Amino acid sequence: MTTYNNIGRSLARVDARGKVTGETPYSGDLSMPGMLHMKVLFAGRPHARIKSIDTRKAEAAPGVAAVFTAKDVPVNEYGLQWQDQPVLCGPTLTPSPLPEGEGQGVRGADVVRFVGDQVAIVVAESEAQAAAAARLIEVEYEDLPVVTDPLEAMKPGAPRVHEEIGDSNICVHYKIRKGNVEEAFARADVIVESEYRTPVQEHAYLQPEAGLAYIDDEGRVTVVCGGQWTHEDQEQIAHALNLPLEQVRVIYPAIGGAFGGREDMSVQIILALAAWKLRRPVRVIWSRQESIIGHGKRHPVVLRARWGATKEGKVIAIENEIIGDAGAYMYTTNKVLGNSTITSTGPYFIPNVKTDVYGVYTNNVPSAAFRGFGAPQALFMAEMQMNKLAEKLGMDPVEFRLKNALKDGDTMGVGTPSPSPVSVIQCIEAARDRFGWTTSPYPNPLPKGEGSVIRGQGFAAGFKNIGFSFGYQENCWAKIELRGKAEVDEAILYHASAEVGQGTHTVMTQMAAEALGIPLEKVRLVASDTAVTNTSGSVSASRMTFMSGNAIRGAAEIALKKWKAEERPAVGEFKYLAPRTTNFEPETGYSTPNFAYAWVAQAAEVEVDTETGHVRVVRLVSADDVGQAINPALVQGQVEGAVVQAQGYAIQEEYKTKNGYVLTDQLSTYLIPTVLDIPEKVETVLVEVPDPNGPWGARGVGELPYLPVAPAIAAAIHDATGVWIDEFPFTPERVLRSLGKI
Repeated sequence: MTTYNNIGRSLARVDARGKVTGETPYSGDLSMPGMLHMKVLFAGRPHARIKSIDTRKAEAAPGVAAVFTAKDVPVNEYGLQWQDQPVLCGPTLTPSPLPEGEGQGVRGADVVRFVGDQVAIVVAESEAQAAAAARLIEVEYEDLPVVTDPLEAMKPGAPRVHEEIGDSNICVHYKIRKGNVEEAFARADVIVESEYRTPVQEHAYLQPEAGLAYIDDEGRVTVVCGGQWTHEDQEQIAHALNLPLEQVRVIYPAIGGAFGGREDMSVQIILALAAWKLRRPVRVIWSRQESIIGHGKRHPVVLRARWGATKEGKVIAIENEIIGDAGAYMYTTNKVLGNSTITSTGPYFIPNVKTDVYGVYTNNVPSAAFRGFGAPQALFMAEMQMNKLAEKLGMDPVEFRLKNALKDGDTMGVGTPSPSPVSVIQCIEAARDRFGWTTSPYPNPLPKGEGSVIRGQGFAAGFKNIGFSFGYQENCWAKIELRGKAEVDEAILYHASAEVGQGTHTVMTQMAAEALGIPLEKVRLVASDTAVTNTSGSVSASRMTFMSGNAIRGAAEIALKKWKAEERPAVGEFKYLAPRTTNFEPETGYSTPNFAYAWVAQAAEVEVDTETGHVRVVRLVSADDVGQAINPALVQGQVEGAVVQAQGYAIQEEYKTKNGYVLTDQLSTYLIPTVLDIPEKVETVLVEVPDPNGPWGARGVGELPYLPVAPAIAAAIHDATGVWIDEFPFTPERVLRSLGKI
């Protein structure tokens, strides 16, 4: 293996000192002289038409500078994929400022479609004054029929969430048609048919939505707020305010977690609107309750699977139906469920596949990007099916996986081979060996424990795309400026990437130092400001190490060439274009939807208390192929963080609603893991099979170790109890019910 000076070393994070000392400002820490404060009036009901809004009492309240409603938004629409959501819901009275023939915003802007729709914003001298005034706004609603079950929402005649879009609530439908499924089922010796349900998950990032907006020295509307893609935020703000792009500036301060939950807008547009209208700085900080009802969640999904295998242990036929709850607006449902489609066959070669994937509008809080991006749901189904088939065939689940695992050149479910090296076999073997997996089928070799506490072990695998793909031309920009005389005294790296806690800025600095052949301390990063950078794309889809590394290498090569020509300062600017991809063929799903994949396998040991129903993860081994670990300690941190977050998803976090109203809107009712709940031991095994297109061979790791946790735990519960539980979280109540004890 090649030895590098800066790559492959667990160097300290570049942002560590400021964060641990409290010197680094997050969005909620920001302030400016003369700053005003904002409060949002949320709809508070899942589906209704706004007949009128009376803001006169609020406007006359002490300290109030302004109250803004839908009529104050120049182009009252936004959305990351589809512009199907009003910035503010309500009647629009002003004429459109857009050219004739273009609309002012979404049709039906006077309709609220979930409890977190924003109806009005109040800006006042203090937060307390803004909150008091918001309570004085009088809104007349006409309640509309509510639909919250996606299965019901799919039916003809169901209440429509968007009357103005399409002819039903189905907003996404993808298909895979590969081989001859019926003929293959006729040859199958065993068939397993099941229905699975995966739950909503709240991102629960430490920093709720907050930000500050002002007019900068060059007259630009400037929004300082956490997000995941500065330039996309800039475009959406500019569109809604009907401003030229160059008149909007977005800066990211320190960001207290994201996990996909900051891909979609929350407070950015309304902050910009208020600062633009009032020409004064405006700050907003959401409460945890506002955050929970106001931003999107992980998609809850119903998954129906029928899989067939031969007695020799080869899976030959799959028939899947996947139904995802999109909630009130599109957000990233089309892309999330695209990933569910790809991963629905698991990391296995299956010659015959029939899959239908649906996204359905409901009056629930919108479903959004969340770590894993549709793969955790689909892989729960796939890995449960693999474990059930292995049991039915009397085979060890690890050996069964090795018989079916994809190899280089094998076609995936979408009919084409992986464009990057396939290392799932190496991952399975690495997890098996580190865990000390036994070879007999579900033998319960572990000590059973004492009394009511019994133990079991489970295994699962998975894979994840790197990058957005689906035909989108992936790109990422970087600029490097070399300063000095005889030798480089300083290298300034300009890049738009967000740092959401995962260590991206540290990794980029290491890659720049390596590409330039200089010590790390000579690299200075200028990041996350649209005024000084071009676009890098989103910090999502496990893409940033791969994309930024290639952009940095290109910029470094140009800068070094100029430096050798004695150009001072030497500036290199480069835009990396990833290999091309294609979208699904509509009737078959045939495609090359991604330019790279990463692979993972995990083994878990759990304890189940059969008296209380409590499940505890004792140990989990995660073998992840990262291609090349740029910073091994950061990779380990990503693995451990992903496992803890996925364990919360699998066991503990129970998001409850009733008729569209959120019942668990506080962290006192929506319980996330504490240090007393996490696994006793998480072991990270780095599998490094270089990707030829990745920088120094690197792939991505942010989402990968999240993917198989839930099915590995489910298999371990089954090993302990003999019961398959096809719906999670595996709460004590659900476990006891499955055991027939309640």
